[in-house]
Amino acid sequence: MVGHVVVVGAGQAGSSCVAKLRNGGFEGKITLIGAEPVPPYQRPPLSKAYLLGDMALERLFLRPEAFYADHEIDLRMDARVTGIDAGAQTITLGDEVLAYDDLVLTTGSVPRRLPIGIGGALDGVHMVRDLADVDAMGPRFVKGASVLIVGGGYIGLEAAAVASKLGLNVTLVEAAKRILQRVAAPQTSDFFRKLHRANGVDIREGVGLERLLGEGSVTGAMLSDGSTVTADFVIAGVGITPDIALAEAAGLEIENGIRVDGQGRTSARHIWAAGDCTSFPYQGGRIRLESVPNAIDQAEVVAENLMGASKAYLAKPWFWSDQYDVKLQIAGLNTGYDHVVTRVTDADSVAFWYYRGQTLLAVDAMNDPRGYMVGKRLIEGGKSPAPEAIADPETDLKALLKA
Repeated sequence: MVGHVVVVGAGQAGSSCVAKLRNGGFEGKITLIGAEPVPPYQRPPLSKAYLLGDMALERLFLRPEAFYADHEIDLRMDARVTGIDAGAQTITLGDEVLAYDDLVLTTGSVPRRLPIGIGGALDGVHMVRDLADVDAMGPRFVKGASVLIVGGGYIGLEAAAVASKLGLNVTLVEAAKRILQRVAAPQTSDFFRKLHRANGVDIREGVGLERLLGEGSVTGAMLSDGSTVTADFVIAGVGITPDIALAEAAGLEIENGIRVDGQGRTSARHIWAAGDCTSFPYQGGRIRLESVPNAIDQAEVVAENLMGASKAYLAKPWFWSDQYDVKLQIAGLNTGYDHVVTRVTDADSVAFWYYRGQTLLAVDAMNDPRGYMVGKRLIEGGKSPAPEAIADPETDLKALLKA
């Protein structure tokens, strides 16, 4: 196949797509367009190793900048696409109109911001989404400073762990009844609540943000229970939404993200999409996955299909989070679970196995790589060990793979 493939969005999905195209033998022209002034980079370390100062900027890059030129990929950095004409098969890039034979949207997601009406525009209010966000807040991570973190999801908890390790005074507020309520069982919430409190984080659950305080710069916050906290700066970790602005303006079908079929095609001819910005078929329904593995795998399938593979994308959900000395690894999706089985490996390792009836759905493994690996393979293989076997510490997990 020849022609011109344009990929809009230079994150994990965009970089994976163009690399797969070129390494798979695509001989046409490839253009990768990114809004940031740096080559595609890893996002997960931003709120962990990079913020801690343990990872240099160059180590964030997914591939050396020279990779793109060496593979004849036109990498456009610090460039924003302002429109798509699906009929004419062109995009608008500043003053330039660029024609494509196939277009791939890998626009990712955007963070939810705190409303301006409650102080969201005050200086000192930050998010953790891209390199510029983390570079802006980094100098504020000074021992003894006070930080308020709004949101008890994984991003908020990871930021709290870094701040605590660097000696800051950390308050985290979560409006829901418990941290991680949207994504995890009470057992996982209990584990991380205990971990953070042991490290000095003041976690307040069932407490929302009423408004931020300060003139020009944030100095604190009024909370929904009437209490106030002081804060030298604030980090908002209140979720993300798919970046659908370009697709929606171009008339593409939207359904909890850019709606694609099983091969990654959108509702418009010659336009594809992959990664956080998409919703796709999964087990008789549709889902949107916010994860690095999904971004890579779906983008590579789209690249293969651009080269004529006609391949269906079969998602194998997995995620991870690093907090203090704990590595959480998650396999599967726990949606619809009705009970959780706890398996304790040793004093520092535990895993929570999610079941619906006798069907294994997902595993949350804390410092338990074997439990995670076995659970992932069982779920992907459609196998569901008896819950009693999982709960029994004498059970050889690897033997369950052969059952």
